[in-house]
Amino acid sequence: MQEFGAMCKERDTEVIKGVLPYWPRIYCKISQDHDRRVREATQQAFEQLVLKIKRNLAPYLKSIMGCWLIAQCDTFTPAASAAKVAFQVAFPPNKQPEALAFCKEEVLSVLQDNLLKETPETLSDLQTVPEEEREAKYLRVVTSSLLALKKLLCILPDSENSSIEERVVHLVSQNKFWKYSKHKSPQVRAAFFELIATLCQYLPGSLRAEAGRVCPAVLLSIDDGDAAVSAALWEAALHILTTVEDCWNHVNARKGVLPKLWTVLREGGRGLATVVYPNLLPFVSKIPQEVIDPQIEFFSNFFTSIIKGFSSERALVSSSECSAIVSAVMECLRYTLLQNAGEEKEQRSIQQMLINKQLLPLVDSALKDSKLQNSPLFYQLADTLSSWEKRVDASGEAPTTDTFRRALSDFWEGFSQLCILQVDRVEPEEKSLSAVSHFLQVLQNPDSTGKQSRKKHMKIRFAEEEADGENMDVSIDLHVEAKTEGEAKMSVDPPVLQSSSSPQLSELRTRPLQNLVCKLAELSMVHINRHSLDKHLKFLSALVSSFPSSKVFQVLLACSEQISTSGVEMSEGGKAMSENAAVQFLHQKLLVWLKEDHRKDTAFLVDVLYSVLHCCNDDSERKIILEHLSQMELKWIIFLQIIQKACFDPAKYSLVSSWLKGEILGEKLVRLADELCVVSLEQASPVKPSHSDSWSLLSLVLSQHAKNDALIGEVYVEQILNKLHAALSKAKDLSAAGSIEPPVSFICDVTSSFFSSVKGCLLLPSAEDLLLTLFQLCAQRPEKDYLSVYLFCKLQHTWLCGVSSLVNQHSGVKAESSFLQKSALWVKDQIQHSSLDVKRIVQVISLFMRMLSNNPASFDLCAWQERRSCAGRETFFFFTKDISTLYWLYKPLLDGRLNLNHGPSFPQDEFCSCSRVPSHLCTTALLGQVALLTNGTEGFSEDVGRIETKNIVAELLYSLQWCEELENPSSVLSEYGGMLQELGITHERIRNLSNLFSDVLEELYRRSKEGGLLWSLTASKYIATTEGKSSKIKPLYDLVEGFFPLTDAKLHTIQSLSSFMPVEDKDDLMAICTAKLMTCVNTDLSSIDGRYGFLVIINCCLNSGTKHCPEILSEILKTIMCWRNDIEGLFLFNCNLKEAASHLLGLNVEIIRFLQWLVKHSLSSLMHNEWDFLLCSLLAWLETACDEVTMYCSPLVQLFTCASCDLVSELATFFQTEALSLKEQLPENLLSEWQEFFAQGIYSLFLPLLMKSTGECEGPSAPVSVLRALGRALAFIPLDQLMNHNLPPKFVAGQKTNLPDRLQTLMNTLAPLLFGRARSVQVTVYHILHSPLEDCVLGGGREKIRRNHATRDWLPPPSPPAALMAILGTQEELLGIFLDSVPVGEFAAVQPLSEEYCYVLGYLLTWKLILAFFKAAPSQLRVLYSQHLRKKKSLHKLLQHLFRLMPENPVFPGQAIEPGVKEAKTFFMEDLHLTVQETASLSSEIPHLACCVYYSTLKDMPAMVRLWWNSQDKRISSAVDKFTNKYISSRLSSQEITSVQTSTQTFESMMVSGLLYIFYLLKSYHICTDCVSRNQQLGGRKFPLQIRFLLLPSGFGQVLKKWGKKGKRNTVYLSFQNGSIIEGLALWKNNVDKRFEGVEDCMICFSVIHGSNYSLPKKACRTCKKKFHSACLYKWFTSSNKSTCPLCRESFF
Repeated sequence: MQEFGAMCKERDTEVIKGVLPYWPRIYCKISQDHDRRVREATQQAFEQLVLKIKRNLAPYLKSIMGCWLIAQCDTFTPAASAAKVAFQVAFPPNKQPEALAFCKEEVLSVLQDNLLKETPETLSDLQTVPEEEREAKYLRVVTSSLLALKKLLCILPDSENSSIEERVVHLVSQNKFWKYSKHKSPQVRAAFFELIATLCQYLPGSLRAEAGRVCPAVLLSIDDGDAAVSAALWEAALHILTTVEDCWNHVNARKGVLPKLWTVLREGGRGLATVVYPNLLPFVSKIPQEVIDPQIEFFSNFFTSIIKGFSSERALVSSSECSAIVSAVMECLRYTLLQNAGEEKEQRSIQQMLINKQLLPLVDSALKDSKLQNSPLFYQLADTLSSWEKRVDASGEAPTTDTFRRALSDFWEGFSQLCILQVDRVEPEEKSLSAVSHFLQVLQNPDSTGKQSRKKHMKIRFAEEEADGENMDVSIDLHVEAKTEGEAKMSVDPPVLQSSSSPQLSELRTRPLQNLVCKLAELSMVHINRHSLDKHLKFLSALVSSFPSSKVFQVLLACSEQISTSGVEMSEGGKAMSENAAVQFLHQKLLVWLKEDHRKDTAFLVDVLYSVLHCCNDDSERKIILEHLSQMELKWIIFLQIIQKACFDPAKYSLVSSWLKGEILGEKLVRLADELCVVSLEQASPVKPSHSDSWSLLSLVLSQHAKNDALIGEVYVEQILNKLHAALSKAKDLSAAGSIEPPVSFICDVTSSFFSSVKGCLLLPSAEDLLLTLFQLCAQRPEKDYLSVYLFCKLQHTWLCGVSSLVNQHSGVKAESSFLQKSALWVKDQIQHSSLDVKRIVQVISLFMRMLSNNPASFDLCAWQERRSCAGRETFFFFTKDISTLYWLYKPLLDGRLNLNHGPSFPQDEFCSCSRVPSHLCTTALLGQVALLTNGTEGFSEDVGRIETKNIVAELLYSLQWCEELENPSSVLSEYGGMLQELGITHERIRNLSNLFSDVLEELYRRSKEGGLLWSLTASKYIATTEGKSSKIKPLYDLVEGFFPLTDAKLHTIQSLSSFMPVEDKDDLMAICTAKLMTCVNTDLSSIDGRYGFLVIINCCLNSGTKHCPEILSEILKTIMCWRNDIEGLFLFNCNLKEAASHLLGLNVEIIRFLQWLVKHSLSSLMHNEWDFLLCSLLAWLETACDEVTMYCSPLVQLFTCASCDLVSELATFFQTEALSLKEQLPENLLSEWQEFFAQGIYSLFLPLLMKSTGECEGPSAPVSVLRALGRALAFIPLDQLMNHNLPPKFVAGQKTNLPDRLQTLMNTLAPLLFGRARSVQVTVYHILHSPLEDCVLGGGREKIRRNHATRDWLPPPSPPAALMAILGTQEELLGIFLDSVPVGEFAAVQPLSEEYCYVLGYLLTWKLILAFFKAAPSQLRVLYSQHLRKKKSLHKLLQHLFRLMPENPVFPGQAIEPGVKEAKTFFMEDLHLTVQETASLSSEIPHLACCVYYSTLKDMPAMVRLWWNSQDKRISSAVDKFTNKYISSRLSSQEITSVQTSTQTFESMMVSGLLYIFYLLKSYHICTDCVSRNQQLGGRKFPLQIRFLLLPSGFGQVLKKWGKKGKRNTVYLSFQNGSIIEGLALWKNNVDKRFEGVEDCMICFSVIHGSNYSLPKKACRTCKKKFHSACLYKWFTSSNKSTCPLCRESFF
C-alpha cells in the first residue's frame, strides 16, 4: 500500500483513474485487515488517491462510504486518524453532512450487517486465519460499527433523522443488539453505551419504544468497573433518566440499582472516582420520591457509602480520587439540605443526620487524616458555610432561615467540641493541631491563595422556584448540549449561590470563630504554662498569626503569670505601650521564649512577634519595640527570620520598614560583618551554625530590595562591603586553606547575591574594589594559593556576577569604572614582571571566556580592557626582549630557511630549563584570545581601533612562529604550545581574523625588511596560507632592485619570499647577483652585501625554481674554483673549526649547497677538472668536519657538517642510480675513482663519526640535524665496505658467537644504539644492520648444524645474534613498565619523539631485524631459533605488546575513500618505509610499524603465533582472531597462493598448484604409476591462525592403504612449520620420500621427520628394535612418568 500511495503521487490522473473500478472492493477488504500497519497504510494511500482523482471518486462513493466511516472509528488510533484525514481531504467540514446523507442507506446497510449478521467465522477465512485473529477482527469490526453509527447520527443534518429512524428502530428491536451491553469486551460495551447516549439525544423515540430493554441494560450495569466503559455508561445513564420518563418502572431500584450503587460508592468508585462521582448529584436529583422513601434511610445509606469510599485503596493513594469524592460529598450534602429545608419532623431528622452523623464525623476524620487535610474539603466546607450564611442573611423571615441557622449552630457547636477535644490534651497529635489551625485559617479567609482549584465536569445551578406560596422546591436543571461527533456532555448553568468573594465575613461566622479561637488559645496557654510543650506553642503561634487581635492577647494574658517587663525603663510612650495587651504579652512571655538557648526553631515565635506589631498603634511604637529587641542579645537567626518574612510579605514589611532603615540595626550589622570577616580569618576555628545564620543575614540585607531601595541604609551597605573587601584582601596573603575556606566561601555567597540582585551596585567604590580583589583571586592558580576547586569555582561565579552587573549598567561605565582601569593595569604588571605561568595564563583567559559565554554584552567590555592592557607597539617591543634570543634559530638555520654567517654560538640549553613563559607570549595569548572572541563585534572594530588590532595580529603570528621553530622546547614552552592548541589560537583562525584588516601583510613585510630573522619566517608562513600569493607579493616590493644594497633583514626577506615571487623577478635577482658575484673584490667575500649574500640569493633562486642557464652556472663554478687558488684559507680544508670565523663557515656552506644543486640537476655537464674539484673538496670538508665533533654545539658547525653529508648523499644517489646510464658523458675512470678511492675515504669517516656523535653528544644537546644528515648518507654505504669497516674491535665476555670478528664488532657496536634516544640514529642503525643479515645467518648456523650431526647429541638451541637478543631483553623490561598496565587488545597511544616513543621504536626495529634474520635462516636453524624465542618468551611478549600498539582501526589517517573503493587503505596494505628525516606522519609511525611487525610475524612465524594464540584466554583469543581475520587473513592467504603460483622451485615426483580467491592448494604426489592427490584449504578468513585439510584419493592400491594412516601428517608440518607454505610442502615431500625409501615411522608421532626439529627416528628400543624421535621419547617419558617402550612396554634403558 505504501508503494500504491507513492504511485498515486507520481502518476498522472488519467492513469490513476484506471484503478477506481477495482478500488471499492480492495478498500473494503484491506481496510479491515488484521495487521494494523496495513490498515494505516491503506488510509494513507487512500488520501493520496483522493488528492489525485478528487471529484472522480463520486460514482464509487456509496460503495466505500460504509467501510470508510468504520475506518474512521478504528480502534487503532493512527489508522483512524489517517482515515479522518482522507475524509477531510475529500469533503470540507460543511460538505460532510451532505456526503453522508447521500450514502446513508448504504452505510446503514453495512452497519446493520456488521452488527446483526456478521460473526467471527463469516468475517475471516477459517482455513487461513487463526481463531485468535478472527475473534480480534470481529470485536474490532463490531466496536467500529457501533462508533460509526454514533458518528453518522452526530454528523447527519437534523432533517435526515426521520429518514433513518425506521432503520434504527429495526436495529434496536433486535435481541443481538442488546446483547452488546453485556459483551465480554470492554471496547464493545463502551461503544454500545456511547451509541445509547447519542440515540437519546438524536432519536429519543426509538429508545422510548424499547424502554423495557434499554433501562435495565443501562441502569443495571451501573457497577461496571472497567475504566473504558465507566464514562460512557454514566453518560448513557444520565441521558436515560432524562429521556425515558418512566425508566424506574422498568427496573427494580431497591434490589437492582441502588445496591449496586452503594457497592460502587463504598469501594471509592473502584479507581474511577473522577469519572463516577461528578455524576452522582445529577443522578440522585432524578430519582423520584417513591424510590427514595423513606428519605432518611436513603440519604443515610447514600452519604455513609460515599464517606466510606475515602478508605478505599485508590482514594488513599490518589489525591485526584480523594478530591473527587470530597466534591461529590459536599455538593450532594448541600443539595440534600436544600431539598429538605423545612420544619417537618422528617426534614429536621434529615437535617440533623446530615450535620451530626455525616458532616461532623467527616470533619473529625479530616482532622486526623493527613490525606483529607490535603484535599479541598476545608475549602468546600467553607463555601458551604458561606452559602448557608448568605441564605440566613438574605431570607429574612423565610421558613428556610431557621433551617440554615440551625444547621450553622449545630455545625459550630459540634466543630468546637471537635477542636477542643484535639487541643485539650497533654500530648496532642501535631498533625491534628496543624489541621485545626489550617481549618480555622480557611474559615477566616476562604479565598486564600492556598485554595485548591476544583475541576468539575459539570456545573450545577440550584434553581429556586416558588410554588404554593411559601413552599420551595429545589431542582437541578440538566442541559445536554450536542457536541462534535455526537459527544453529549453534561453542562449546567453557573451557580447562583456561591461563597462571597467579599473579604467581610458574616456575623454568623466571625462571632463563633473568634470565640472558638479564644477558647483554643486559652487551652493552649494553660498547657504551655503547665508543661512547656512546643506543640502547643506552635499551635498558639498559628492561632495568633491568623487572628492577631487584642482580645486574643487579653485571653492569653489572663492565663499567664504576671512577670515584670524585663527591667527596662519605659518612657511615657513606653508606658502607653505597656497598656497594650499585645505588648504586655511580648514582655511577659514572648521575650522569655526568644531568649531560651535550647530553642532551635524560632520561626513560629517571629510570627507571634509580627502579630504583636500588628496590634501596635503606629510605626513609632513598632520601631521602639524592634530597636529594643536589637539591643538585646538575641540569636542572629531571629533577626534573619524577621527580615526574611518582611521581604516575602509586603504587609509585614510595612510593619518593620522604619526599623530596617534605622541606625541601631545598621551599626549592629556592620559590627557583625567585622566580627565574621576579621575574627574568622584570624582564628582557624570550625564553622558554627550561628555563623551560617549570620552570613545569611548579611547576604539578605545586601541583596534584597523593597520598592527599588535597599533594606538598610546605603551608608551601612558600603561599610559592610568595605569589611568584605578587607577580608578578601587579607585572604590572598594566607596560605592555610583550612583557615580561609569558610569565611571566603561565605563572603562569595554574600557578594554574589549582592551583585546579582542589586541594580547599580557597582556604582559604589567599595563594590568595585571588592570586584577587583575577586578578579585577582580568580587569576591565581588554585593549587598555588591553596584554594579548593569548589572555592575557586565559587570565586569565579561571584566575579562573573559582578562583571555582569557592571556590563548591564549605563553606557558610560568604561570611563567611570575604576575596576576596568585597575584590572587592566594589574594584568599588565603581572605580565611585565613575568609572574604568569601557563596555568595562570589559562586562568586569566578562562575568566574572559566565561564572562563572554555568560554575558554576550561583555564583548564591548573585553575590547576596551584589551586596549587598556598592553596592546600598543611600544609595550610589545618591550616584551619582545624576552624572546629575542636566537635559540629558536636552530631549526630554520639547519633546515636552510634562513642563513647566518656571523654572531657567536648560542647554547641550546638556555631555554631548556625555562620555568616561566616569556612576557611576549603571555601578552599575545591573552590579547589574541580576546581578539578572537570579540571578532566581528561592533565594539571590537570601533573601540580597539585598526592600529591596535593590526599590532595584535602581527605579534600573535610572531609568537606562533616562535613556538613553531623551537627544536627542543622546555616543558613550560611545550605546555604553552598545547595551551594555544586547546584555546584554538591557530594560524587558520588568526588568518580569518586578519581578513578583516587588509594591511596585515604589509605590516608583516615592513617588519621583515626592518628586522629580518623570525619576522621573515612569520611573513612567509602567512603568505603560504593566503590565496593568490604571487599577486599579493609583487606590490610589496615593486622592483627587485629595491632589495639592494643587501642587509641581513633584506637577505632574510628574499629567502622567505623567493618561493612566492614571480619567475621573472627571480630571474632578475639571479642575473643581478651573478654579475655582482663575478665583480666583487676579495674584501667582500663573506659580507652580506658581498659574495656571501649574492651566493645565498643564487641558491635561493635555484632551489625555488628559477630558469637557469648552463653557461651562467659554469661561470659561477669557475669563479668559485678561482677563489680556492686566489684566496688562501677561504675553503675550510684541514683546519680547526674552533678557530674558523663565522663568515667563513657561512660562505663554505653556501658553496657546498651550490655544488649540491649542481650534482642534483646539472652534473652531466661538469668537466674533469670540475669533478676533481668537487670530489676533493668534499673529502677535505668531511675530514675537517669529522675532527670537530665537540663543536657540534655551534649551529654553524652543525650546518657545515649537514651540508657536507647532504652532498655525499646526492653524489651516492647519482653514482648508484644514474652514473651507469650517463657513463659516456662522464670523465673516464670517474666511476672507478669514486668506488676505489673517494667512496672508501668518505665512508671510512662516517661510521666513526656516527659513534662519536652519539657517544659525546647525548640527550637534548645531541646534534639531531647532524645525525639525520649522517643517517641519510650512511644509507648508501656499500655492503663490502660495511663488512670491512675500521671500527675498533668490540667483544662481550661470555658471548657465544661464531660470527666473523668484524661482523661481530659491527653488531656489538651498533646494536646498543637501537636503545638510544635519537630516532635518526635508531633508523640509521636499522638500515645498516639490515644489509649483512644473510652473512650473519650463514656464518652463525652452519658450524652448529655440522656439530649437531657429528655428535648426534641434543644440544641447546642456538639463538639469533646475541647482540640483538641482549638489547631485546633490556627493551622488554622497559616496555613492560608502561605497557603492562594496558590490557591486551586496547590501544596505547605513544606521544611522538617522547622517551617512550624511542623505546618502542627501538624495540620494534630490533624485532624487524630478528624477523629478517629468522626469514633468511634455513629451515633447520629456524626450528632452533624458534625454540629459543619460545623458551625466552620473547615472542609471547612481542605479540602482547603488538596488540597494545596496533590501533583498533588500522587505516591511514586523513584518507578520503574514493567512489568505487570498497574499503579504506590499512597499514597492512603497504609496508612502512622508514626514513631518517621526520615526516608529518610521525604520529602514525608506531602503529604502522607495529602492524608491519605483526604481519611479518604471521608470515614468517605462523606456527609460533598459532601456539601463542591457542594459549591465550577467551577474551584475548577472540580479539586476536577478530582483528587478524578482518585485516590480515585474506591478504596473507592471497600472497601465499600467489607465491606458490609464481614459485620457480620444482619438486621431483610432486606437482603443486594453487587456486586464488578460494585459498586452496592442490598437490599430486607420484610414485611409479600411483598418484596421491591432496587438497589443502588455507583456512580462508582464518589463515594463518587455522588450516584445514581434505584428502582426495584416486587409484592408490597399496599406497593408499599406507597413506590412510599418515595422510594427515601434513597437518603437523604446516601447523608447526615456521615459514612459507611452499617450504612446508617441501618438508612434507621429504617426509614422504623417507617413508617410501624404507625409513620407518616414529611410533609416537607416526612420522618419519619430526614436525618441529626435522630429525629422523634414531633412538631404538633394545627389545622391539623400533626407533623413535628423541623429542617424542622425552615427551612420552615426562607425560607418562615411566621409562618403558611405548610399544612393547619393556624398560627402554
